[in-house]
Amino acid sequence: MRILVVIPAIGSVYGGPSKSVIELAKSLVKQGINVDLVTTTANGDTELNVPKLNWTEDEGLRIQYFPYFSWGDYKFSFILTQWLYAHVKDYHIVHTNAVFSLLNLPVYWACQQKKVPYLITPRGMLEPWALSYKANKKKLFSNFLEKPAINKAGGIQVLATPEKNSVKTLNLKPPLFLIPNGIFAKKFESLPPASLFLEKFPETKDRKLILFLGRIDPKKGLDLLSSAFAKVNQQFPNTHLVIAGPDNVGYLPTVKNHFRDLGCLDAVTFTGMLTGEMKYSALSAASIYIAPSYSEGFSMSILEGMSSGLPCIFTTACNFPEAQEAQVAKVVEVNQEEITEALLWCLSNEEEAKEMGQKARQFILENYTWNTIAIKLIEVYGSIIENHSKQIR
Repeated sequence: MRILVVIPAIGSVYGGPSKSVIELAKSLVKQGINVDLVTTTANGDTELNVPKLNWTEDEGLRIQYFPYFSWGDYKFSFILTQWLYAHVKDYHIVHTNAVFSLLNLPVYWACQQKKVPYLITPRGMLEPWALSYKANKKKLFSNFLEKPAINKAGGIQVLATPEKNSVKTLNLKPPLFLIPNGIFAKKFESLPPASLFLEKFPETKDRKLILFLGRIDPKKGLDLLSSAFAKVNQQFPNTHLVIAGPDNVGYLPTVKNHFRDLGCLDAVTFTGMLTGEMKYSALSAASIYIAPSYSEGFSMSILEGMSSGLPCIFTTACNFPEAQEAQVAKVVEVNQEEITEALLWCLSNEEEAKEMGQKARQFILENYTWNTIAIKLIEVYGSIIENHSKQIR
């Protein structure tokens, strides 16, 4: 089986979605599948410093980067478009990631022309909050360009049960396949020491750290977190909030103003993007993980927080009801009051919170590893390919 994975960009500034696509592709390779990934050199306001128009290899995964141009929110690559029309026929199935992207349109059209089936993963971009953000622009794009192409797909991969329910309401034609994100278990067998993080950010030493790990973006709920943390910090002055993530939409000044207006900016550290050993050291240093999002597909950072054994707090909009059902995390409604209450509970009940964190770790390692998820996805690929073959006979 030969798989082509297409994603508009995999730069680190795009956070969890980029990371999950790469890790899933590598997991498919480990299952003996031939996987190629094509993308652009986009990385926010900069470009990735990588070879262009040549295959590179990373743990058996072949990746080719293409130059692009952009205006506003949109990116396009004529060279990638030409490549797609010439090469999609070399694959048994094409797997696209994200929607509302000009870069994906030629993928759909090339697949239709060359009679190659394709699977679409929206990665949370068909959720109600995401659809309401810049709604008029998305509605035009969807009605005239994307929806007709989606309806010709062999399937739609959704990452969580709530996402599946939301996509169902859109009355799209392709079948829905629920396949979540995962983690590499080995990365969480032994985390690097907390001292690496604490030495780089000395203001966090001897503090009880609450960790937010994600992009600084309006949908991430940092306005809610600022109000909640201001109240928590008054009751527990030794708490310190770490906001670890890139600001690729220019939202950081607004977030800082929220904390400044509430009088707790001095108890907040903005680290920027953390990667590799430093990110895992931050997880070691933290006492609580929090994700107060208004909308998520299926958060990679939540899986990482839980796999690290941290007591985790996240909203129902993070699309992980299974964690709530298993009672391995504090899953709250999207409002400041419930976020505050959950933080206060973790700080007031440290032993119970630690026990919840250890149960969370076991829950993820038993159910959400990339190896298990890759096997499920291979079965989906097979069923789409078989069904497509029957249709074109």
